[in-house]
Amino acid sequence: MDRENIVVSRSIDFALDIIAFCEVLESQRKFVIANQLLKSGTSICANIHEAQNAESRADFIHKIKIAAKELEETKYWLLLCEKATSYPFDEKLKFKVNELGLIVFKILSTSKANR
Repeated sequence: MDRENIVVSRSIDFALDIIAFCEVLESQRKFVIANQLLKSGTSICANIHEAQNAESRADFIHKIKIAAKELEETKYWLLLCEKATSYPFDEKLKFKVNELGLIVFKILSTSKANR
């Protein structure tokens, strides 16, 4: 029986939310942040997906590490949106990126421990 892969499904949901938020940023002519946030926010999901077909445990860990780095960059861009008075901000995205981060960092620590 196939079980749902929580990190994959949550990362897809997050990427879709990022796309929608970046469209809001673009509609307000916030192109630079929209572009950076779109790249880092969707890259998290892309790297998690790549990790699902890793060639080895080391490759899996490497892909998850990249996802973790992109996650931190995404937090940075969202923080700028939150702090800048002329930018929109979505609290839901902050919650989701933190939640996804907990999952990704747990996977990373477990994978490293089970080498």
